[in-house]
Amino acid sequence: MIKEYRTVEQIVSPLMMVREVEGVTYDELVEVELHDGSIRRGKVLEVNGDTAVVQLFDSAAGINLAQSKVRFLGHPLQLGVSADMLGRVFNGMGEPIDGGPAILAEEYRDINGLPMNPAARDYPNEFIQTGVSTIDGLNTLVRGQKLPIFSGSGLPHANLAAQIARQAKVRGDEASNFAVVFAAIGITFEESEFFVSEFKRTGAIDRTVMFSNLANDPAVERISTPRMALTAAE
Repeated sequence: MIKEYRTVEQIVSPLMMVREVEGVTYDELVEVELHDGSIRRGKVLEVNGDTAVVQLFDSAAGINLAQSKVRFLGHPLQLGVSADMLGRVFNGMGEPIDGGPAILAEEYRDINGLPMNPAARDYPNEFIQTGVSTIDGLNTLVRGQKLPIFSGSGLPHANLAAQIARQAKVRGDEASNFAVVFAAIGITFEESEFFVSEFKRTGAIDRTVMFSNLANDPAVERISTPRMALTAAE
């Protein structure tokens, strides 16, 4: 049974201290209900005796210490996954931001993942052609592989990333199910709109799951965005 606590002792954004808690574990998901009924989320960063330190995902502005209710949900941050995610755009917390309906999840996956036995992996032998010669010839991709792109201001990273997502295909297996999970971290609103419009213009959105973390989103989303994308891919 989920308990509610009104024992918030201190908030130093983005950290909140809750006392007299029971059965709380590290990385557990937390809901904070404000006096107006709105909900903010966080996760347990540290547990010391009956005191838990919670890292808030959103701003601490407006949280009243005496009137706020804290609920520990008993599980870490999860992503609801389904085939319906194809063609959709999500924020760094896995919430739809494209104006469409919420995803009816077939199952919920822990975004922190589990250790994998390397010997249990299938041998990577399905070549992915991106159409970018330096990648295809010098840093060849195979199905299931990750491709990080790091860039700085003024460089054409958006064009390159959109081109790769648009052109990527598995050679000799045109009819197979092939999807791209695309995650952008710390980008501007204009860049996010560019990716969405470019994918829609070329039709690549139909086989793409997109996660977009904007520069003005909470900093904690920078950590969760790649984990959300990897969970969706798996």
